[in-house]
Amino acid sequence: MDSESIGIIAGFWANYGDFILVLGRRVLVSIIIIISGKITASIFKKLLHGALSEKLKTDENLTSLFKIVINYGIVIICLIMILDVFEINTTGLIALLGAAGVAIGFSLKDTLSNIAAGIVIFILRPFYVGDFIECGSITGAVREIKLFTTYMETGDGIFISAPNSNFWGVPLKNFSRNARRRMDITVFISFSESIDRAFQVLNSIIQEETRFLNDPAPQVMVQSLGEQGIGITLRAWASAGQYWAVYWDQMKNVNDKFQEAGIALAIPRREVHLMGSK
Repeated sequence: MDSESIGIIAGFWANYGDFILVLGRRVLVSIIIIISGKITASIFKKLLHGALSEKLKTDENLTSLFKIVINYGIVIICLIMILDVFEINTTGLIALLGAAGVAIGFSLKDTLSNIAAGIVIFILRPFYVGDFIECGSITGAVREIKLFTTYMETGDGIFISAPNSNFWGVPLKNFSRNARRRMDITVFISFSESIDRAFQVLNSIIQEETRFLNDPAPQVMVQSLGEQGIGITLRAWASAGQYWAVYWDQMKNVNDKFQEAGIALAIPRREVHLMGSK
């Protein structure tokens, strides 16, 4: 290298050496911030996965959402730190991000409410896949729970897609949650029939039906006395999985047993009087 080249380099370093050192130091610090951010994000994701998926048995969709939030949060923090290293005023940027967040949140309030409801559903678990639920005008079996939407199927095979916000903040019935369910089968007999004979028929049905639970014990009671007749109720409990099979079988069985015993069921009657014009 000739003396002229050395002179050019020396002059360049004399003029820009301090700037190059400062810039190199800032770039090095920025690289360290980026690497530290990636390591921190990885650690937090592992801890989150262990806490939510393994210990709390949280749905994978919720775990993925928290991972995304952590990832973008750390990226934003690292970006602000890097801008600060380069002595770029971040106050305006933070204010801009805050204003943009408010604007986006306001425009997507319905979507965000569905996400919030989905998160609450994943955490509190008012229902699971396979449960039969009723919420407002929506009734059916839960087929899939997503972050935004829950997919259901009605008893007659109709597909339902409902936003998660529909399932939060309102009363919800879960017919599958408890292990047992109670059924009330009420028959009406006329006042001329014997209540004791009706009780005997229903008690014999209780003795024959092995799917009735013994605790709580089945009961037979006079439910009502009215215009339709004497209302006599068979009240019994069955396991949730056998409830409908037992109920449908006994609806037919009760009618057959009363016919065999010669006890006539009351038929609602209404008298209509026609007033002739004078």
